[in-house]
Amino acid sequence: MSSPFEDAEDQAVASMLKAAKGRAPKPKDASTLLLVRRDQSEARVLMGKRSVRHDFMPDKYVFPGGRVDFGDGRAPAARELRPDVAGKLAIAARRTPRAFGMAAVRELQEEAGLLLGTRCEGAACPMPFAAFAREGALPSLDGLYLLGRAITPPMRHKRFDARFFLAFAEEALLDERPPADGAELSDLQWVSLRDARSLDLPSVTRFMLQEAEAFLTGQNNGGVAYLRWQQKGHQITRL
Repeated sequence: MSSPFEDAEDQAVASMLKAAKGRAPKPKDASTLLLVRRDQSEARVLMGKRSVRHDFMPDKYVFPGGRVDFGDGRAPAARELRPDVAGKLAIAARRTPRAFGMAAVRELQEEAGLLLGTRCEGAACPMPFAAFAREGALPSLDGLYLLGRAITPPMRHKRFDARFFLAFAEEALLDERPPADGAELSDLQWVSLRDARSLDLPSVTRFMLQEAEAFLTGQNNGGVAYLRWQQKGHQITRL
């Protein structure tokens, strides 16, 4: 499939790669979560603004997310990923599939104060993260749908191999607490997919919004989008 980016951006990446003689930083694994609410006439997604102090996408509106930590693959969960999601995450991956799902859950809590999980019964319930332990809860991964995968183009000063998940707030959240601004994201808000397009978005965020809309309307029949740089520019395949 053709690139969702402007030709000028592809040309800029190609020029940087040529100037650096092909030396590109290795992408780091990351997870991002599109948390969607369907309690109004239009579906809304949680978005926040990155701090101006960030050296990667400063001042841009994005979904909660971040790097996969070493402990994410071992953290206990109340329910695991569905087999179809785990299978697609395992394709050309250096980590166990559940590490990506757990990272998305953890980053949502750290950046927005929201818990994707369920109450854990019993005194012996293992607690993976402090915020969940305070609530007597465990993360639940079975509400995560895999929406896409995108690798930052070469010659960016930071690169990520990011998995983009989608979850429904009314089904997956522990409770109805509001999102809370933090050091990573501010101006957290539930915004309709249509209104989100008017925000200052990175190209990959705008693309994943389109994928989310196709998913929600049942039009995403081609599989999970895999976006990466090849010699001809940005290319999309389907997992």
